[in-house]
Amino acid sequence: MDRHAARVGGIDERTLSLLAAVAYWCEGAKSKPWRRNDRLVFVNSDPDLIRLLVAWLTRRGVGLDRCRLSLSIHESGDVAAATQFWASVLGVQPGSFAKPSLKRHNPKTPRKNTGASYVGCLVIGVRQSRDLYPEIEGLWRGLVRGILSGVGEHPASAAD
Repeated sequence: MDRHAARVGGIDERTLSLLAAVAYWCEGAKSKPWRRNDRLVFVNSDPDLIRLLVAWLTRRGVGLDRCRLSLSIHESGDVAAATQFWASVLGVQPGSFAKPSLKRHNPKTPRKNTGASYVGCLVIGVRQSRDLYPEIEGLWRGLVRGILSGVGEHPASAAD
């Protein structure tokens, strides 16, 4: 695993933007043609994906003070401990979080993510992000076009 991680090296601005677009398009809220909502809202339980999006936002001049941070967690989770965990990931005070969203327990669903390691999901809502949403969507569309235009190429030619 370490040798593969070492292959990555440094990440430039373009690469960070493309990675943020992919992460957002997988885990962020999207506008629909029947309900336009050009506001960035990202939800994830992986601290590294959260850090990726925050790094991109920071490089776009968006600080966490412009974000609404909240926790989405099952009612059986430890809200205080999870809030402290996410606050430490972001380097903010737990008091900067909005009221958490508690998910009701469904006994029919056998959950594996329980216990002390369960920290729920962090929700990052970016205020005044009307200019950022089209950027993310455009980057995603450009990536898809770029991938599709390369379909049918021999894999060796892509590596050269």
